[in-house]
Amino acid sequence: MSRSTSYPGRRPGKAPMVCAALFAATLLAACAGQGAALGDVRYDLGPPAPASAASMAGPLPPLKVLEVNAPPPLDNDSILYRLSGNEQRTGQYANSRWTMSPARMLTLRLRAALGAHATVLSGIDAVQAPMLKIELDQFEQVFDSQTASSGVVSGRATLMQGAKVIAQHVFVAHAPAGSPDAAGGVRALAAASDDFVNQVSAWLATQQLAAAP
Repeated sequence: MSRSTSYPGRRPGKAPMVCAALFAATLLAACAGQGAALGDVRYDLGPPAPASAASMAGPLPPLKVLEVNAPPPLDNDSILYRLSGNEQRTGQYANSRWTMSPARMLTLRLRAALGAHATVLSGIDAVQAPMLKIELDQFEQVFDSQTASSGVVSGRATLMQGAKVIAQHVFVAHAPAGSPDAAGGVRALAAASDDFVNQVSAWLATQQLAAAP
């Protein structure tokens, strides 16, 4: 992560390049040092936050919630971070990992939340029902500086009835991290995941979903 980073309002030059390189080197050293100190640490998202009162207006018909689809970097147990403004480079914390992939964790989070308002089915169930598909685009800790970062979760939701697409929407959730390390990133990503799930739930509540005949 030593590539130069240009920020809005600043001309690229030697000083910004040196600062970006030092920032990246410091962050990488901190991440590696934390892993060495703590050993192999496993994290999950913890218990879900209470659902927003406005997230659901009432019960839904039975709903198929497919496994969240994700690109390879988000379909393993690495905890990822990124420097804001350097969109082509990511890093991962040494010796700090998820208990399962972000895609799997978000699938379980989403099914649990929607299960309070609908009969949640998997994609292999033979029952005819509306189908929700999530394509995860981002699940990482984004650093704006050496001390300021946030958890960012984004993805596209597609709602289908049979072979027909009913609606599609992109959701983005942010939550500030309390510390510039894996533990802070995990807490921020847990909060952002809850926000993401609440956004999807509220969106589903606005859709006209017909029960299967």
